[in-house]
Amino acid sequence: MGCLGNLLWFIFSGFWQGLSWTLAGILWSITIIGIPIGRQCFKIAGLAFFPFGKEVEYGPGTAMSTVANVLWIIISGIPLAIAAIGNGILLCITIIGIPFGLQCFKFAKLALMPFGTRVY
Repeated sequence: MGCLGNLLWFIFSGFWQGLSWTLAGILWSITIIGIPIGRQCFKIAGLAFFPFGKEVEYGPGTAMSTVANVLWIIISGIPLAIAAIGNGILLCITIIGIPFGLQCFKFAKLALMPFGTRVY
């Protein structure tokens, strides 16, 4: 299911979600202070393009990751989360799209708390 799931995901949802994470990473990387946040965006963009076969682990947050998450939510997290939720709802309307819709909901959670997470 991994290879076929990634291919179908990329066609129906992954391209746009990965592109939005890449755009957020580019915008954050324009400033020197935002480069660490931009690097995390690029890591999550890779996950957004091909998520099947990978796991996301939410670890304990440090003070720095908490500050980064707060800045992230205010500036970029809410639009990415809303887009992922909307895409998830559209995919869950069909029975075949339910696994992909659930994956979109995982990305919505990740869009609100990207720092302090690990991708395996």
